[in-house]
Amino acid sequence: MPETALILGANGRFGRVAVRAFSAAGWNVIAQARKPLVDACGERVTYLGVPPTEHDAIVAAANGASVVVNAMNPLYTKWDTEALPLHDSAIAIAESLEAALMFPGNVYNYGSPMPSEITEETPQHPTTRKGEIRCAMEAALRTDGLRSIVVRAGDFFGGPGVGSWMDQAIVKNLRKGEITYPGPRDLEHAWAYLPDLAQTFVLLAQARGGLPPHASFHFPGHSLTGNELVQGIIAAAVRNGLLPADARPVVKGIPWPLLRIAGVFSPMLRELARMSYLWLQPHRLRGDKLGQVIDTIPHTPLDTALDSTLAELKLTGRRQGNTPAGQA
Repeated sequence: MPETALILGANGRFGRVAVRAFSAAGWNVIAQARKPLVDACGERVTYLGVPPTEHDAIVAAANGASVVVNAMNPLYTKWDTEALPLHDSAIAIAESLEAALMFPGNVYNYGSPMPSEITEETPQHPTTRKGEIRCAMEAALRTDGLRSIVVRAGDFFGGPGVGSWMDQAIVKNLRKGEITYPGPRDLEHAWAYLPDLAQTFVLLAQARGGLPPHASFHFPGHSLTGNELVQGIIAAAVRNGLLPADARPVVKGIPWPLLRIAGVFSPMLRELARMSYLWLQPHRLRGDKLGQVIDTIPHTPLDTALDSTLAELKLTGRRQGNTPAGQA
């Protein structure tokens, strides 16, 4: 019998690719979202249109689910008030279902200065409020009676939807011959191609029986300097007919001091400026521990991932597939 996964926040950036990945792998999926699903889904996906706080309704509808994925992510300016309550709802639902709770972590936990190479054993010393919230969310998972799996990843790109640095800044003006990169282009930055990350969640869900009660893994993704990413974007734009072969796009930076000043009047700019260190300090995630559980970590080649990303953002004329490398 197919297993069932409950995806909380199924209309979000990660939620949408998680629904795709679990259903493609043969799981039945219950997709919780406040509004009707953005994506057309197959027969394995059941839409559950109730708020995440309606605990009893969700548990009743998801009876039999063995895995819960917390893909809920409040607006960046509402983390202080919404992140932990939503996370508590996910924990309560997973406990009632006696299901394993999976959670996409990030690098906020490590604070500034960040180590250039991050493993699961790297000490966590958050230096921002968002980092403190992330640490509190992960600490809440380590409770008796709950099985949890944290998969830490870098900045998202690829997959459907918008709301990442890639679409909001880096390639926003690509058609105009401009690329915006937020930090020094000689520093390494951790990226996660969302279809690969979602496939990793599926593989860990399938392997959960052999994991400790509270497991944590780092998803290595793509570790790229700014120059490597910029050159990859230019090549993808040329390859897909978005830019001419002799294109020389202007590469701009972000004036962080001005954003800090503007943050006095704009809550969003204030929150972004507080996290600017992520672009000013090199970092990569090591995936050795993950590789001990998953024989082949999903890793789509960068050129294929960027082709798909530009297509998903409707910047090109053709749409690329999202099948992870080695899984076609």
